[in-house]
Amino acid sequence: MRSVENGIPSEARADLPRKACFRSVMTLLRPLLLDVIPNIQQTAALALGRLANYNDALAEAVVKGDIIPQLLCSLSEQNRFYKKAAAFVLRAVGKHSPQLARSVVQCGALEMLVICLEDFDPGVKEAASWALGYIARHNSELSQAVVDAGAIPLLVLCIQEPEIALKRIAASTLSDISKHSPELAQTVVDAGAIAHLAQLILNPDAKLKRQVLSALSQIAKHSVELAELVVEAEIFPVVLTCLKDSDEYVKKNGATLIREIVKHTPELSQLIVNAGGVAAVIDCIGSCRGTVRLPGIMMLGYVAAHSENLSMAVIVSKGIPPLCACLIEEQEDHIKAAAAWALGQIGRHTPEHACAVAVANVLPILLSIYMDTRSSEDLQIKTKRALKNILQKCTYLPALEQLLHDAPPNIIKHIVGQFSKVLPHDSKARRLFVTTGGLKKVQEIKAEPGSLLQEYINTINSCYPEEIVRYYSPGYSEILLERVENYHPVL
Repeated sequence: MRSVENGIPSEARADLPRKACFRSVMTLLRPLLLDVIPNIQQTAALALGRLANYNDALAEAVVKGDIIPQLLCSLSEQNRFYKKAAAFVLRAVGKHSPQLARSVVQCGALEMLVICLEDFDPGVKEAASWALGYIARHNSELSQAVVDAGAIPLLVLCIQEPEIALKRIAASTLSDISKHSPELAQTVVDAGAIAHLAQLILNPDAKLKRQVLSALSQIAKHSVELAELVVEAEIFPVVLTCLKDSDEYVKKNGATLIREIVKHTPELSQLIVNAGGVAAVIDCIGSCRGTVRLPGIMMLGYVAAHSENLSMAVIVSKGIPPLCACLIEEQEDHIKAAAAWALGQIGRHTPEHACAVAVANVLPILLSIYMDTRSSEDLQIKTKRALKNILQKCTYLPALEQLLHDAPPNIIKHIVGQFSKVLPHDSKARRLFVTTGGLKKVQEIKAEPGSLLQEYINTINSCYPEEIVRYYSPGYSEILLERVENYHPVL
């Protein structure tokens, strides 16, 4: 049990002396920012940055202590070491929450940070870019403030600088700005960012590639027009090499970029298919595990959703087995849900598509996941929807019969519905349906009179002689035994 004294829990009470100590330290550090010795100024700023970086309460104390205006005072005239330390403080305060980031903006920090982006020293540019990214990532309002301060053209210049660390942070900041809205992404595009980002895809530095791919993804995701502009930068087939990269995040971000492009239109999906994108993504899914697979899984689902031909391209490229493997191997429900959704998109078009999914033994796995009480609600919804999409087109009876004996009532109606469509036109299937126990199972189903399920059962029963239907009906063996008992032979 936690002890409480004067309404303050013991843990919080124990923390009070430390907070008081931190406040005292800030009070002592603040005048040092105006010290005549530059080294003392820089060290004081660095100490404040580390305190603000520790948690949001200390960052708020920096804001309330009016330290930021003092920090920004004559910043443009200071040396590079002080500028880097000051940018670190602004980043440390702004990273915690939109409210703290807004406080930094209201102190006039953006204008100073933009001035630092023009500094000769790449370390100052990097520190300023980092601070701007931490402010912009919170929401569109703060991103717009960064844009209005004139940061975008300078960030685009930063990604052209020779220093790898500066390129990374500038690309990351452009990504943080672009992600919020089409308008902000368009501002980044208008500054000519796409062409310079596209050139960096083949850079050997993995951390840089991560940020470049992320930035292009955040631009492409918003609209068809923006996605087309990214494609026009001739990123294909170059970006497909990222799916074989040794860095897991490069793989993931590469697959995310492709996903954000294909989701928009069949034409963009077809372009990716023609470039070998589907096969490359399938190989990527097979070579990795966990969340790295997720964007690739969704990419296949988006491609398959657009049309019969694109769905068939996924099937021909052997996309079904890896998706089925994800259902079996993955532990996270959201990854399984994405794989179930993708398989549903592949199988929903025609009987041929549904058969391709059914032959891979996907249906029993989907049913098992749907009926598993440990599955999350979202996973159950996704698997149910996938089963429905596939079953409504499936005419591959062996796969349907597998489910007939285990499926719950809300799934079984779709299975029986498919039998009612096929059996009237296939005498061989009618015979197999009897010998495998299918007809007997159908007679055991309790359907509401007048329901769609009852109509399906009536249609199936009409395919057989009345005595056969009676023979497989529940209780008929008892009726026969009763007749035997009541029969009096004539001697």
